[in-house]
Amino acid sequence: MSAGPLAGIRVLEVGHILAGPYATMMLADLGAEVTKIEPPGGDLSRQVSDAYFASLNRGKRSVRLDLTAPDGQARLGEMAADAHALLVNLKPSAIHRFGLTYEALRRHNERLVCVALTGFGLHAGDHPAFDYVVQAATGVAALTGDPSGPPTLPGYSSADNSAGLTAALGLLAQIVSGRGGQVEVSLRDVMLSQLNYRASAFLNEGAEPRRLPFGAHSYYVPAQLFPTADGHLALFITHDGFWKAFCAETGVQGFATMAERVARREEVLAVVTDVLATDTAARWEARLRPLGIPAAAVRTLPEALLAAPDVIVKAGEYRLVGSPIRVAGYEPRYGPPPRLGEHGDPASTPPVA
Repeated sequence: MSAGPLAGIRVLEVGHILAGPYATMMLADLGAEVTKIEPPGGDLSRQVSDAYFASLNRGKRSVRLDLTAPDGQARLGEMAADAHALLVNLKPSAIHRFGLTYEALRRHNERLVCVALTGFGLHAGDHPAFDYVVQAATGVAALTGDPSGPPTLPGYSSADNSAGLTAALGLLAQIVSGRGGQVEVSLRDVMLSQLNYRASAFLNEGAEPRRLPFGAHSYYVPAQLFPTADGHLALFITHDGFWKAFCAETGVQGFATMAERVARREEVLAVVTDVLATDTAARWEARLRPLGIPAAAVRTLPEALLAAPDVIVKAGEYRLVGSPIRVAGYEPRYGPPPRLGEHGDPASTPPVA
C-alpha cells in the first residue's frame, strides 16, 4: 500500500468540539500528521464522552500548551515554524488574543497556512455560533420540517460538519498554491452557500422559499418521503426516464413530463401516495432500485450501519465510521485518539524556581 496522499503534511489544530477537529481528522485519515494543541484542561469534547472525542480525533497527536503563558507562546512559535498549516476553531477574540493568525505567526514561517474557522467571520465579533444557532440564523431551520409545524433541525450537526469539510478544502487549496497566508471559513457563509439553488431562486426570481410536506423538493415531482404499508420511502424522480420506469412498475399512468408533474403536483402526489400504500417501504426499495429508480426505505442509523459494515473501522479500542474518501492503493491507518498531552505536556511541567 502507498503512503497517504497527504503524507509529510504537518497540520496543527487549536479548537474544541466538532467543526475544526472534524476538518483535521479528515486530513489525518489521508495521511497528514495532525497535532492537537490543547489547553491545560483539554478539548471540551473530552468532557462529553470518550466515544464522542474518538469520533473526531482518531489518529492525531496531542500536545498540551497554555497559550496564555509566555512559555506556551514560545512553543507555539516553534511548532508553527515546522508546520504546513494551522487550523483554529475558536471565537475571533481568542484567535487574535492567542496570536493564532498568519500576521502573528508569519515571522516563524512565511509559508504557514492559517485557517480561521469561526461562526460569522474572523472580524465579525464573538456572537454565539453553535451549530443549531447558525442553522436558525441562515434559514436552514425555517426550510426544514412540515409546513404546518414548527421549524426543525436535522438530527446531527450539519453546520459544523459542513464547515469542517470546507475548512479542510480551503487549507489544502492554500497549501497547493505554495504560499502562506490567512484563510477564513465561517459557519454562516458555508450554510448560505449550501442553500445554493434556494438562494438563487430568491435572488434572481424573487421566489420565496417554502417548506413542503414530507421534505418535498422544490423543483422535482415526485421527490420526497412517502408513507407506505410499512415505513416510509424516499422517492426521487428527477427526470422523465425515471418516471417512465416507475410507471411501468406501478401501473401509474399520465403526467409524462416533469413540467406537467410540477404543474399538477398535488394530483401526482395523490396518485403516487395511493400506489405506494399497497406495499412496504422495504419491498418498494427492492422492486424499484433494480430498475435504476432512486428509492430507499427510511432506515434508522443502527439499521444503516448494519447495512454498510464496510464503512466501520477500528481506531484503537473504538469502532468508528471511516473516511468517506477512498484513494486507490491507499488504506488509512486509523490510530486511536490521543491521550491529553500524550505527545508533549509542557502545561503540566512545574516552573523552574
